Amino acid sequence: MKINPLSDRVVIEPLKDKEGKTKSGIYLPETMDKERSEQGTVIAIGPGKLTEEGKRIPVSVKKGDVVLFTKYGPNEIKVGEKEYLIAREEDILAILE
Repeated sequence: MKINPLSDRVVIEPLKDKEGKTKSGIYLPETMDKERSEQGTVIAIGPGKLTEEGKRIPVSVKKGDVVLFTKYGPNEIKVGEKEYLIAREEDILAILE
């Protein structure tokens, strides 16, 4: 199934913490509930926001960008076994390079 976001929405695949350890070096069990990631890879973008005059303002990010976003802004969705986030462009804070 393909996800096609509308307007200025962006589909993000959150980056997972591969190590499962805290900054202080404590390893966390897999059963521990982790907080939502604040970084992810853009996998789909909408066509952009419509102005009152009917013109489209394109989204500033592109597919493949690694972005930093607000912690609780995006909505979580699940497609098959994969989890994604759908965020408005205003929830994206920066592009990481």
